[in-house]
Amino acid sequence: MNFNLYGCDGAWLAVDCGMGFTGPETPEAEILLPDPAFIAEQREALLGLVVTHAHEDHIGGIARLWPQLRCPVYATPFAAAVLKRKLAEAGIGRELKLNVVPCGGHMRLGPFELRYYGFTHSTPEAQGLAITTSYGTVLHTGDWKLDPSPVVGAVTDEAALRALGDAGVLAMVSDSTNATVEGHSGSEQDVKNSLEALIMDLPGRVAVTCFASNIARLSSIISAAEAAGRHVCLVGRSLTTYIAAAQEAGYLKNVPDLLPEEMIGSIPDENLLLLTTGSQGEPRSALARIAHDSHRHAVLGEGDTVIFSSRVIPGNELAVRKVRDALARRGVNIITDNEEFTHVSGHPAQDELKRLYALVRPKHIIPTHGEWRHLSTQAALAQHAGIPTVLVENGDVLQFAPGLPRVVDSVPTGRLVVDGDRILPLKGSVLAARRRMLFNGVVMGSFAVDDRGRVVGTPRISGPGLLDEADGKTRLAYEAEFLEELNDLPKGLRSDEVAFTDAARAALRRITGKRLGKRPLVEVHILHLDNI
Repeated sequence: MNFNLYGCDGAWLAVDCGMGFTGPETPEAEILLPDPAFIAEQREALLGLVVTHAHEDHIGGIARLWPQLRCPVYATPFAAAVLKRKLAEAGIGRELKLNVVPCGGHMRLGPFELRYYGFTHSTPEAQGLAITTSYGTVLHTGDWKLDPSPVVGAVTDEAALRALGDAGVLAMVSDSTNATVEGHSGSEQDVKNSLEALIMDLPGRVAVTCFASNIARLSSIISAAEAAGRHVCLVGRSLTTYIAAAQEAGYLKNVPDLLPEEMIGSIPDENLLLLTTGSQGEPRSALARIAHDSHRHAVLGEGDTVIFSSRVIPGNELAVRKVRDALARRGVNIITDNEEFTHVSGHPAQDELKRLYALVRPKHIIPTHGEWRHLSTQAALAQHAGIPTVLVENGDVLQFAPGLPRVVDSVPTGRLVVDGDRILPLKGSVLAARRRMLFNGVVMGSFAVDDRGRVVGTPRISGPGLLDEADGKTRLAYEAEFLEELNDLPKGLRSDEVAFTDAARAALRRITGKRLGKRPLVEVHILHLDNI
């Protein structure tokens, strides 16, 4: 997830505000957001938030975090069309000021003169952002690649980038995702040709899954289906959302009518292609439900084929493997980019990085967007090209000028978690308790006391996932021991609600440790009965 801040003469500019997904290391959470506390505390100085493109890791956090920022937002037509739908869902569509800027457009916000530069990527209208101040120009590339045939959208504007380099670029903050990959990332047109040849010869039902935001890939899949005489049915809400946004922005105007899920059963198998979400094995995605035969309309079985037209994001390997295994159990043929040419990356490989260095000729490179091995690989690549680099980590304050770029400070950073309708700190007490419950369980003790603090009746203990509720004999012994511990507490302690609760909790914790050999989260509830 991306959230970048640029400061100049007391003013601030935000670039992108994304979301991310957790992996196996944080099973207590699912959706992550950057913590904007640093800039939220000085939001009166935040002049705007500028979006580079419409991927979730760049715009997915805006609807949830904007109430803390409350600044104008700027985006190109496609990103704005996607964002409008997210804002409407969040109920802030009328409150947030969304400014639509044309591709290649420019604006001025305080000391920042901003200009978009068009790149190709795996979603339309990816824009690099040149940020010019009195101290010099920084090019923030966003996500990009150099694709001579992007299928949807314009090619990278190399002439404009060369002109930018002629004017002088102090530093380039550059995408490092594929810095370890030699050669070129490949072209969407080649994937389109491959998919058309592949789908033409497949029997039975065919399903293709990819990222919903990859409009060029969606176009290629629809074209391949049309060439093979197959009707396309969209299966997955996000596909409908992104295609509607693309058509609103002027893309996918000539595609044939796409069928709703309800019509799947009325189309012969050999004339049907399902375009589905779930390429990353998301448990609630359309493809996962199809794999486990729980989808309301879509069914795949013996002799059908699923094509994965995407790469597996690191951390999603287990989830994807489970979905593929479930499909295989149903007799479905699975094709990935390991077997056929079904995917190219949207990020630059080494030859493209070198080409951009030659066009822009920045004085310094700041690698970003990737793991440390990607950042350090791009740093070595740039240094080999004679361009000094500075490696930074989350929270580092990099001073571009005056003087040479250098890290001069750091600010607090963190990650937030979307928990239903709430946003919570990942390192906070609620998620810490949930993490403990996940691995050690929870035990709850409930009992009633009279007005003098004496226990009335027998306590009740429950421990879902730890205690066998059907084993009444064991539970009764557990509760009898808890009652004995409660009755042994000093009488003076019972008049202090907090002290009584803490002592009861400690007693239950001791019993649990002795009986189960675990240290679960322990809580007690005391019911006060008056006039007994």
